[in-house]
Amino acid sequence: MQFDLTEDQALVLQTARDFAAREIEPKAAELDRTARWPTEIVERMAELGFMGLAIPTEYGGAGLDNVTYALVMEEISRACASSGVIMSVNNSLFCDPLYKFGTEWQKKEILTPTAQGRILGAFGLTEPASGSDARTMKTVCERQGDGSFLLNGSKNFITVGPHAEHIIVFAISAPHPEKPKHTALIVKKDMPGFQVANHDEKMGIRAAHSSTIFFDNVKVPKEYVLGEEGNAFKIAMITLDGGRIGIAAQALGIAKAAIDRSIAYSKERKAFGGVIAGLQAIQFMIADMIVEYEAARLLTLRAASMKDKGVKHTSESAMAKLLASEACTRICHKAIQIHGGYGYISEYAVERHYRDARITELYEGTSEIQRIVIAANALRG
Repeated sequence: MQFDLTEDQALVLQTARDFAAREIEPKAAELDRTARWPTEIVERMAELGFMGLAIPTEYGGAGLDNVTYALVMEEISRACASSGVIMSVNNSLFCDPLYKFGTEWQKKEILTPTAQGRILGAFGLTEPASGSDARTMKTVCERQGDGSFLLNGSKNFITVGPHAEHIIVFAISAPHPEKPKHTALIVKKDMPGFQVANHDEKMGIRAAHSSTIFFDNVKVPKEYVLGEEGNAFKIAMITLDGGRIGIAAQALGIAKAAIDRSIAYSKERKAFGGVIAGLQAIQFMIADMIVEYEAARLLTLRAASMKDKGVKHTSESAMAKLLASEACTRICHKAIQIHGGYGYISEYAVERHYRDARITELYEGTSEIQRIVIAANALRG
């Protein structure tokens, strides 16, 4: 395996690291406290080409690879997990499926400005009554005589939803008690009947607004159908394969921030006649944190590399997300322990990292779903 970064990858990584340290990290605590949408950060990420990193330049993207995308995602999330997931949704959950399955018109008119970051996109799969069990969704779309679809239902926990120009919505187009067929629609926010609720008040990633979105007889023209009618479940699953790489990278960024702060704190905090970095109990926790982080990082970059090669990476993406997200939670738990009582107050950033970490085990497939995916692929032979 090749572990060295190319010259271009190293350059983009350094650019992301400098940008995150200079322009994002100083605002992270305020964004978390106020739950303010980070408009200026999103605009700067667009200027740097981070909103469509792996999309070809002809469609507004940066024309880079998915390894670079994972590296940048980690750096942005290390500074602010909210900013990281905004970038992730636009790249992984909107631009990627639009590039893979969209028509030429959709790529020119919708993908291009989204990859440029001039507008944003979101992904609508989860519903109030169907989270992990996506096959039980209730949202429906009915084909009309002119080829358009009439969309009714709702989607919830839609990250970037309140700010997205378009949302890829998955709906049942052919009801069946056991094997319904689904169709993906690109729904524009100004289509009549499209309604966005107030953004959710969340435990973590508070500046990355999510919301419930309602569709009341929304007429979606046939030009806005993504991929083949009735084949949307496949689109959703392929999209999530790639999306999980982004969330794994987000978890890595949060974990690295917690590790860095724990090491710095342990060298300053004095107890029992010296700094706590000299205590074996602290050293063992830091060692475990680093090992888990490095292992998860290798899995994440492997999955990203496989995606770049165009080979199937369903299990590998699931493994990366599973290990990275759960390791992130454990690492942030240890970071709180190392900081002691100070780790429990908002003045210290590890408290924020701990809250931000938890969502990485939930969205884009819970840890339990990742285990099902991994086991199913292994047992399939």
